[in-house]
Amino acid sequence: MRDPVTGFLYPATWEAKATNPAGLSLAARGFAVLTASGTVLLRGYTTGTTAAAACKAAILSLSGNITEVRIRLPCGLEADLPVTARDGRASCKKYAGDYPSDVTAGLEFVAEAARAPEGILLVPGTGIGRYIRDTPRYKKGEPAISEAPLACILSSMEEALAETGLSGTTVTLSIPDGERVAKKTLNPQVGIEGGISVLGSTGLVEPWDDHLEESVMARVAGAEDVVITTGRIGLRYARLLFPDHEVVLAGGKIKEALSAAKGNVTLCGLPALILKYIEPHILDSTGFATVEELASSPAFFAAVTPVLAAYKKKYPRIRVVLVNREGTIIAESP
Repeated sequence: MRDPVTGFLYPATWEAKATNPAGLSLAARGFAVLTASGTVLLRGYTTGTTAAAACKAAILSLSGNITEVRIRLPCGLEADLPVTARDGRASCKKYAGDYPSDVTAGLEFVAEAARAPEGILLVPGTGIGRYIRDTPRYKKGEPAISEAPLACILSSMEEALAETGLSGTTVTLSIPDGERVAKKTLNPQVGIEGGISVLGSTGLVEPWDDHLEESVMARVAGAEDVVITTGRIGLRYARLLFPDHEVVLAGGKIKEALSAAKGNVTLCGLPALILKYIEPHILDSTGFATVEELASSPAFFAAVTPVLAAYKKKYPRIRVVLVNREGTIIAESP
């Protein structure tokens, strides 16, 4: 059985330990993850997916009450999400799956749709964070909605227009409790205020918590040529860069994964988590608030080169390869 989201081929021994046929079916469809112990853990839905469901439902409810909508996720899967929608107003609550540390679990997303002469317009409302300074990808004042979920939201709105036969709509998306919940996230540290970010490169929330540590570390320990990565973008490009290696998504469990690896290992991905792990004080005296901002500046190479050299000298078996969001290698171990 292969995970349709990550492409990981589950070992037959894992399947043999599974005693939940319904859970195995969900894992085969991509909505759950099978662990080494045979336990099945459910994936949740991202803030982006939840927002898309609310926006689509709001438009559909201009033609009648709606209790469920189908969303095509950025990863290509289709998911049915429960909603409450009537007369152009829709509500969808974020489902976190088996991810107990998700501070946005249960958060309500509200969308209000109005007919328009033509086209679609999304208006980010209260509870959605905005950037308080320019960043490499966003300008000051722009809403914190990343590219993949924005595309998902807009395509879902287009589908709703096609289903209703309407020529145009304006949808205002808000998160009533977003500003309060955002204080529990990293948004204040990265220059986003007033609410949460709308995120999700696949549309699904991974249960990469302590529950999955055993399975992640088992994959790392069982591989001869292993590449450890920290997120979905890193996972994608690591597979392209190292097609003959076993690529394992370890999230924030970098230390544990490196300890479990046997022999030589490659640490590959976007620079933020990796550099903060290698050198927690890398931003000191640089004048930059985030690693992403540093990585987009001319000062990046001079700041990172000695850090990678020192780390390679201390840990000669670990190769570090840093990529940007386009998959280009921007720095690597000497």
